[in-house]
Amino acid sequence: MLRAHGEPPPIEISAVELDSLRQAALELRQVFTAGDVAVAADRINGLLSGRAHPPRLTAHGGASGWHVHVDGSDEAPWDEWFLTSSCLALAVLLAERQAPPAGICASPSCGRPFVNVGRGSARRYCSATCGTRERVAAYREAGRAARP
Repeated sequence: MLRAHGEPPPIEISAVELDSLRQAALELRQVFTAGDVAVAADRINGLLSGRAHPPRLTAHGGASGWHVHVDGSDEAPWDEWFLTSSCLALAVLLAERQAPPAGICASPSCGRPFVNVGRGSARRYCSATCGTRERVAAYREAGRAARP
């Protein structure tokens, strides 16, 4: 994923860094579980507080196009970059849509996080597959309940 988005090789992530990335993902999950826009905004602000640095433009020494970072430097630890960049993106989505920027799949058998990037009503499922599976299950259950 990092290479596909312009991160130059070598990309090396140690076991300790991977654990830190997992912890950052768990912290971000609180934004995905926010029930409304105000709660999501508060949670994003809380995650950025004390972690985010002033916005800066970087092209990683010409290795990529110009883009905004709010981590400490181009050499910031992976978890700092991941958490602050994710919060920045979620904050932009929230501001643009005036709605929670993300959610957790409503399918009891899934629970994956997803980002709300489309227009229209809020999503409930991470994918069309999960939504269809739940609609089919509800239809079948209604059919069973209707039978004597």
